[in-house]
Amino acid sequence: MNRPDDTPAIRIEKATRRFGDLAAVDGLSLTVAAGEIYGLVGPDGAGKSTTLRMLAGLLDPSDGTIRVAGCDLPAESGAVKTHLAYMSQRFGLYPDLTVDENIVFYADLYGMTRKAREERLDELLDFSNMRPFRKRLAGNLSGGMKQKLQLICALIHTPEVLLLDEPTNGVDPVSRRDFWRILYRMLKSGVAILVTTAYLDEAERCNRIGLMDQGRLLAEGRPDQVRASLKASILSVRSPESRQTSRLLREQLSGVTSVDLYGDSVHIVCQDTAAVTRDATRILEQAGIPVDEIRAVAPTLEDVFVNTVAQPGTPAASIVSTRLPVTTRSADAVAVEVKDLTRRFGDFVAVDHLQLRVNTGEIFGFLGPNGAGKSTTIRMLCGLLSPSDGGGRVAGCDIATQAEAIKQEIGYMSQKFSLYDDLTVSENIDFYGGIYGLDGSRLAERKRWALGMAGLEEREHHPTRLLAGGWKQRLSLACAILHRPPIIFLDEPTSGVDPLSRRRFWDLIYDMAGRGRTVFVTTHYMEEAEYCDRVALIYRGRMIALGSPRELKERMVEETILDLRCANAQDLMDDLAALAGVLDVALFGAGLHIKVKAAIPAMARIQALIDQRGAADATLAPIVPTMEDVFVALIEKEDRHSETDR
Repeated sequence: MNRPDDTPAIRIEKATRRFGDLAAVDGLSLTVAAGEIYGLVGPDGAGKSTTLRMLAGLLDPSDGTIRVAGCDLPAESGAVKTHLAYMSQRFGLYPDLTVDENIVFYADLYGMTRKAREERLDELLDFSNMRPFRKRLAGNLSGGMKQKLQLICALIHTPEVLLLDEPTNGVDPVSRRDFWRILYRMLKSGVAILVTTAYLDEAERCNRIGLMDQGRLLAEGRPDQVRASLKASILSVRSPESRQTSRLLREQLSGVTSVDLYGDSVHIVCQDTAAVTRDATRILEQAGIPVDEIRAVAPTLEDVFVNTVAQPGTPAASIVSTRLPVTTRSADAVAVEVKDLTRRFGDFVAVDHLQLRVNTGEIFGFLGPNGAGKSTTIRMLCGLLSPSDGGGRVAGCDIATQAEAIKQEIGYMSQKFSLYDDLTVSENIDFYGGIYGLDGSRLAERKRWALGMAGLEEREHHPTRLLAGGWKQRLSLACAILHRPPIIFLDEPTSGVDPLSRRRFWDLIYDMAGRGRTVFVTTHYMEEAEYCDRVALIYRGRMIALGSPRELKERMVEETILDLRCANAQDLMDDLAALAGVLDVALFGAGLHIKVKAAIPAMARIQALIDQRGAADATLAPIVPTMEDVFVALIEKEDRHSETDR
């Protein structure tokens, strides 16, 4: 449908959507131009998904006007579907069809020719690393692989308007970087993209963003404009003991707005940086905690998000903390140990001779790309899947012969929250209490504890399906540990949950580990890997790295990482990659991470290119590698070795 160049591809004016007395979207107004990517961010239940469903013609607005690709909604909701692609949070896949068959179905739905679909498919299969799985049934894919398949189906054609509802939830960092390269290429074709995301580093890459809460926009503009809206300064404290640093400063530092963990650093939001630096230094010195540096840094979007949505003194700002009793298990005991653990599915080796040892009270991170074998490993450790070879012990029980005994010693929270949507909050707790043999006064006492931990005391009779993601997350954890097990397995527990809910959740994890519980956790949020005592990286079923986050960052990245910040940094990627001495260029937040062998000559060439292209306000500096840099470097190294061995 033809439109004047200056007519927005998406226009929402004072749109409202009510569900009974609840205004999920409340007087929302925004526009998205052709060739623009607009990021909509906000806490769970803010109204983001409802907004996208109205734009896709799936929900009618209660009030206001909506126009998409030249079509007025809801009057032309049928016509608009030929001009847009929409990816919802719920998988729009057919589990009984193969990967290829699902893609063909969507290509036929969009009326694509065979030649056009084949050209596009090659690109999408390479970005997603899904080529080896084309003949696998969609129902047999891991959660992250299903997410990537749905992305392929949504991007198989080039629409006028692309609506993406948290498209990279559960997707590994390598694939996320490649996915954003594809989005930038689509922008050059004039596609208007509206994306919701729980990753605030992804929001940094948008042309404009809107911060949404309770159905309304709280802030809108370019990412730099939204960051500048925070009327406070940020002090970053880097320490090898960041968890203890965060706890101590939160308890003893006065005159600050907030103290929060952020990757391997602690961010302090304050007004007087000099006074707070002096006080923080004194507190940490007295406690004997080593400090690498304390310096002022520019606020991130996550800083703005947390301090805008969670204003001090509001219910959203309080951290739920209902303590478990201290476990009596010896701190010297081994919680999990496996030797040569292997699992095959036909000819496919999902887990390949894994060796692993996790100590009591340890927070152990288990990382890897989608399909690497993480969830399969956890299912074997939980007694839900028998190993093909090898074995191991969990809480002293043999994983091959004592599966039922293991289940009484562990809590397990799967990728998809293990709750029954048709039951109320209270009924879900009762159900899990029954499974664990709790009844009478014991169940009543544990239920009070679970409701307090999840912050759901006022919602115990609400249907679970109506809870926002953060509430479901904490309820699922409460149900998993209702019987107070010594070992807790968490399989991507924070996938798709907003930053504020993630921070609350990790406070609970620290509390559990501090009281003797062992926490075994998988995650695709690389800053969460920083919070673990040790991490293991698994790829193609084999462990390729093991150590503390600090050890891995110091010894696993052999090259220098340069951080480049400038306007429209993504437009420089191809030219930078062609420079002598540049090994890799990757998106990182709003900037780029450039991997080089020799820093000084590479920086000179890069600076010359920046000057030639007239990039405004560019900064270029070597940095300490992040866990994401480590993750990507190790995966790429394994891929190079595999190609050499062929």
